[in-house]
Amino acid sequence: MPALDTLGISPFRPRSPWWGPDLQTLRNFLVAPPADLPGERVWFDTNDGTGDRMAALVNRPLYAAKQRSTVILIHGLSGSENSLYMAPSARHFLDAGHTVIRLNLRGAGPSRNTCHDHYHAGRSEDLRHVIDALPDNMTSHGVVLVGFSLGGSLAIKYLAESGPHQPVAALVSVSAPIDLTDTCLNMLRRRNSIYHQRLLSDFKRERITLGDAYTPEETAVIEAARNFLELDDRFFAPRFGYANVWDYYARCTAEQFLDDIRVPTLMIHALDDPIVPATAYQSYRWHNNMHLHPLLPENGGHVGFHGADPTPWYLHSMSRFLAKFGAD
Repeated sequence: MPALDTLGISPFRPRSPWWGPDLQTLRNFLVAPPADLPGERVWFDTNDGTGDRMAALVNRPLYAAKQRSTVILIHGLSGSENSLYMAPSARHFLDAGHTVIRLNLRGAGPSRNTCHDHYHAGRSEDLRHVIDALPDNMTSHGVVLVGFSLGGSLAIKYLAESGPHQPVAALVSVSAPIDLTDTCLNMLRRRNSIYHQRLLSDFKRERITLGDAYTPEETAVIEAARNFLELDDRFFAPRFGYANVWDYYARCTAEQFLDDIRVPTLMIHALDDPIVPATAYQSYRWHNNMHLHPLLPENGGHVGFHGADPTPWYLHSMSRFLAKFGAD
């Protein structure tokens, strides 16, 4: 497991006034985001008989000194191409000469209008549909997956299932919940009630706006769920063929797939993340897989990492990592 200095990554140091995990996490909601980047709208068929199509925004560099990998940004729970971490990440990679795809998972953001169903923690095949559909000129120099929170978990599962026969050259996850049970139980803590209720409210709104995609009984279950444990147990588990919530979490949790990753993978996670516990990161035996590179600073919150530089620390860390492994 390479040290930070071997990878050329500087330690993360928070700056005033963003002290502590909660302010690091909430900073994106408290400060106005930069202007969005206009892009080319593209669609990806799911090819599973549902007729669902996922929307994405593609940003292409005006000029690049050399051909670079295509970066696919994958949002987290209740997110979309417009999530507050997506546009700055797109701009960062675009400025470096990468073509960037901001993917809206099934039923999220602009994908709501063209999908009858929704993404969930186990639906990694949707990433396969996207990557398989990319034209040669977007895969010839490799594809880099960048997954935020749940998007990171999905990307890990996809890579483990796909093996070596795919164009992905590297993966970076930021604040990914690699143990779904621990994460859900942590969200139920009183200190996390604000996060929980905000995410649950946004999550419910996403699903209910899909309209006739669900039966009246399913809609009633969604509306009545008081927390994610109830929602996952009473809606997601039965709808997608899991025995119960614990079966759903056990079969979809990303930690069990880490041993099977075969491309350079940087996993960024703050030990003080208030939403996703660091326990699984601390207990995993990283030496089992030389392709995995954990980056676990003491501070940073959940998809935070706001330091002296206006650009989040994780973006500079990603660029250093990709250059080290020739995936840039």
